[in-house]
Amino acid sequence: MVSSVPKSLPLPPSAPEPQHTPLRRSLYEGSSQYRHWRFSPEQLTATRTSLNAAAVKAIKDAFESDSPGSSSSVAFLNQDEEYTLVKLYVGKIAQLCGHFRFSEEVEATAVSYLKRFYLQNTVMDWHPKNVMLTALFLAAKTTNNPISLDDYTSHIPKTVPADVLDLEFLVAQSLGFEFAVWHAHRALWGLRLDMETFPDVSSEKLDFLYEDALKHVRASRLTDAELIYTPSQIALAAFALSSAALAEQWAVSKGQGALVASVIPRIQELITKEGVGPEVEIVREVDRRLRICKNPEKVKGSKAWLKKEREAEETAREKRVRKAEDARKAMEADDPFGGHLDGTIQGEAQIDLDDDDD
Repeated sequence: MVSSVPKSLPLPPSAPEPQHTPLRRSLYEGSSQYRHWRFSPEQLTATRTSLNAAAVKAIKDAFESDSPGSSSSVAFLNQDEEYTLVKLYVGKIAQLCGHFRFSEEVEATAVSYLKRFYLQNTVMDWHPKNVMLTALFLAAKTTNNPISLDDYTSHIPKTVPADVLDLEFLVAQSLGFEFAVWHAHRALWGLRLDMETFPDVSSEKLDFLYEDALKHVRASRLTDAELIYTPSQIALAAFALSSAALAEQWAVSKGQGALVASVIPRIQELITKEGVGPEVEIVREVDRRLRICKNPEKVKGSKAWLKKEREAEETAREKRVRKAEDARKAMEADDPFGGHLDGTIQGEAQIDLDDDDD
């Protein structure tokens, strides 16, 4: 009698593995601006404080090496005073853009360049006037609105081409050679186009509100808004200052109603409180003190500058001597082109460079 072996029950079909849809990132989130040029207010304060402290120490050392005890009577600028001076020249960019009839894109880009430069440098090393002129000239090129250097400088009093060219590489380097900038005025235009689909809102009304909101966007350039918030958030806050109801309606239609209650009021407060130029008397006092506490190594003709130039020349001379010595040794070894890459001795396994067939 053959025992029957029970048949195994069929296994249930295995459940398909869950498909993980990758999160979609906006183009802005893939930009260098999103990765490298966004900060919290605390980070901005810490960065500026650190730069200021390092500059003060370096300038004190330069003063002391030139004349011991000379730094004790110098009133150095603090980070807030440096920021005030930079803010003044942010406003002057708008004036120059009006003179040259540059576009909104050029103006906004130059402002961003100037702000970013002073997150890597201090006004005690580089005065904002020439940096501002260089940032604007560079912005005109990177936004495809170029102007010849001679034409540019000929319309600016007491300015020669060297004032711009001498700083162009330094400015580009301080930007990390990241020239593309995402702006709030473009995001604002997108809002205006979206709102055309709203019922009972005329094009005339939208045009009026857009122009009014654009004034708030321009005021935001005098603040740290673009270094903290996204362009779309700044645009929405600017529109909310012109029409809170329409701004909220747009945010709700995009599923961003909570944004109006959380982030937008902070941006609005920033624009209304800080979106004005500094007082002239305060700036004059800061600029007067800057003439005294400017880094002497950056002042052409000063003792510290001449000393640094001599040191640079000596370093270059030593480099030339080493290079000449290396060339002499190579010639003495009968190999002016250096040793073989594979380490073989000259004459062994040499490559035939003769292209004749014989």
